[in-house]
Amino acid sequence: MFKKIILTTGIAFVFFLSNAQGLDTYVHEGEFGVSIGAGHYFGDLTTGMKIYNLKPKLAAGAYFQKQFNNYVGLKIGANYCFLGYADKYSNYINDRPKKFRNLSFNTDLWELNISGSFNFFRFQPGFREYSFTPYVSLGIGVFSYDPYAYLNGSQYMLRPLGTEGQNDKINYPNLNPYGTMAMCFPLAFGMKYNISDKINIFGELSYRFTTTDYLDDVSKSFVNMDTLYAYKGRQSVDLSFRRDEIKGWERDYPSYGYQRGDKRSYDMYWFGGIGVTLYFDSFGNLWPYGPSKCPKKNSMW
Repeated sequence: MFKKIILTTGIAFVFFLSNAQGLDTYVHEGEFGVSIGAGHYFGDLTTGMKIYNLKPKLAAGAYFQKQFNNYVGLKIGANYCFLGYADKYSNYINDRPKKFRNLSFNTDLWELNISGSFNFFRFQPGFREYSFTPYVSLGIGVFSYDPYAYLNGSQYMLRPLGTEGQNDKINYPNLNPYGTMAMCFPLAFGMKYNISDKINIFGELSYRFTTTDYLDDVSKSFVNMDTLYAYKGRQSVDLSFRRDEIKGWERDYPSYGYQRGDKRSYDMYWFGGIGVTLYFDSFGNLWPYGPSKCPKKNSMW
């Protein structure tokens, strides 16, 4: 399904970009925008999540977009999002092992991306009849992350602890530590409205497909807890399996190889927010839309 969406959107963007020079006479050069909103993660800890279990967290971003015509543009963006989730929020009614593992994580995520955008309607600031459009964008990006969790009031970075046996080259030589950077493929849908000759407002929802399954530090299976304790210490065991924090625990640890996460799929995340944009000309000045660029009989101003 994802490949079909990427292919269809990519073909449409290339088609309109190839015809960019002939679509319109009056085109703004570019724009700078900022946004604020919320983000959420989807991965191994959200498999039992319902809509009322969502735990969105702060997200913000900024971008510059070069406009080729009134339909097609190329955008460079930067985003920040605070992501996190916990097993205790999900409804594992028929999946007690996931409920009892009792895992959680948080991470600060920083992202850079480049994407092509397409307006479904002709969008031309300064003209009332072309002041609104829904749009779609598709791109590629890179982001950094480093999950952590809290234990007895103290914060622990999860990657160095090797909670799935990473870094133990003697017992698990094939388990390499995951990186703190990965690629993403942003797919966004939004709407924007021109409120003056220099300013737009917009709302956008964007989804990120990624190349990592470790946003949450959970991917594969449990390792032997005695071995993990010997090589990585008490904190690694306590943060690999946290059933001891649930009442009724009988000190039964999962067996070696027992499923901890789902390695068949990568983690994902989304942003949703509102924002404002300012127009610029090719020299970096605010674009002075008015009679010099727009026919007076059609101008809003």
